[in-house]
Amino acid sequence: MGVKRIPAELAERAAKALRRRPARTDAFRHETFALPREEARVKAREMFRLYPKPAYMTEIESWRELPDGRIEFTMRRLPTAD
Repeated sequence: MGVKRIPAELAERAAKALRRRPARTDAFRHETFALPREEARVKAREMFRLYPKPAYMTEIESWRELPDGRIEFTMRRLPTAD
């Protein structure tokens, strides 16, 4: 069938799909990190210290353990506090 399946072509199609995807429209900032477990804990604590939950609504939006043992997580927060 006419579908190309070599890795470079798959990567190119995936990149194009990401560019077509609409941008997030919420007011939150999203930052994704992929760090070794202990560094991930330190980074999350730092984010909560810099952007306290009561003022910035900071939270860990999602997390997962990668095959190499690193933790990938996305922090979500408001850009400014009122």
